[in-house]
Amino acid sequence: MSAPARLDPTVYLVTDTRLCGGPAGVVETVRGAVSGGVTAVQLRDPGASTRELVALGEALLALLRPVGVPLVVDDRVDVALALGADGAHVGQSDLDPVAARRLLGPGRHLGLSVSTPDEARAAVALPPGTVDLLGVGPVNPTTSKADARPAVGADGLARVVHAASAGRLPCVAIGGLRTQDVPALHAAGAAGSAVVSAVCGTPDPEAATRSLVRAWAEARSATRAGSAR
Repeated sequence: MSAPARLDPTVYLVTDTRLCGGPAGVVETVRGAVSGGVTAVQLRDPGASTRELVALGEALLALLRPVGVPLVVDDRVDVALALGADGAHVGQSDLDPVAARRLLGPGRHLGLSVSTPDEARAAVALPPGTVDLLGVGPVNPTTSKADARPAVGADGLARVVHAASAGRLPCVAIGGLRTQDVPALHAAGAAGSAVVSAVCGTPDPEAATRSLVRAWAEARSATRAGSAR
């Protein structure tokens, strides 16, 4: 089994089988995203059976492993382990992150969804090494997740990032995000953007991903140039 890939959350694609037009569409979307420079992929399909998820995960790993892009499985720690994926991501009502870490072991990535500073502080208070990354949102209103919480906006994102900084937990923004949101996300302290509809179901997933990658590079360059003045 290959060693888990290090997760860079700059442009983090979360798959949506419906938006992609089915499992084959997910594979082709991820193929395009890889060409566009995606830095991480999360397999998410709450309507799929365990066997369907494993089959789709295997197809994605065949694309991602050769280029060193990590694959994380949403919610289903069992599927992540069956695949030998790079990690899992859990929400506030999913498997407890301490239990998830116990199952995953120390080598794999574990992300946790939060929406408030209190939830970020609770994540910081977990045993060291439990969680590697916080997914913060939804930043904007979103229709890609039926049970999404109210949008927190860039200001709410900044407050969560500040709370998470006490434990040096990086935060990736999620929820209705587009390329034009990147400067505000960067200013709020996000380490990257997790996107669904900005790539899934678009006519050109490669170009959509490349646009996000470029926006993050430009935002970081602008910050460095400002600091050098």
